[in-house]
Amino acid sequence: MAWEEWEQLKEQAAERQSTRMQLDQVEPGMGGGPGTTPSAYGDLAVSQADLARIGEHAFGLFDRLSVKARVSVPSSRTAAGDLTRQGFALGAGLQHVAKRWEEQLKSLTDACAHISNHMRVTKKLHQGDEHYIRRQLSRIDVLDAGFDERVGRPGGENPVHLPPPSPEKDG
Repeated sequence: MAWEEWEQLKEQAAERQSTRMQLDQVEPGMGGGPGTTPSAYGDLAVSQADLARIGEHAFGLFDRLSVKARVSVPSSRTAAGDLTRQGFALGAGLQHVAKRWEEQLKSLTDACAHISNHMRVTKKLHQGDEHYIRRQLSRIDVLDAGFDERVGRPGGENPVHLPPPSPEKDG
């Protein structure tokens, strides 16, 4: 395949990708717009079991990567050193690959550890937020109930602000 042909194929693939771009949006009639209450479309709920499972998988991946993926590093370095001493240019290339492998592996294991640790504290933090929100909303409900008692029936005029009744005259 010629270089020009390769560039043309890459350009065509990029054009196909750009024509498929689509913005995420709520389907018509599904709600979610201004004034829609959470009860109309559901509440975000994550259980401790879900978070724990994600954290466990991340920790398991961290363990497996730490043990199994590092096995090749010492042997690759040894082979790279042997090849270099024997005068093969491939030794430097293998040394570079081994170094990059170790850097990328460290980055991946760090990410797994971060996810695992984050999942352990996420539920506790969000549970505190949930309690705070409930306390705030319950205060609003109490306040609303106090106003409803004084006003009278909902939607009606407040009798306190009506003009006094006029005395009836006998005729």
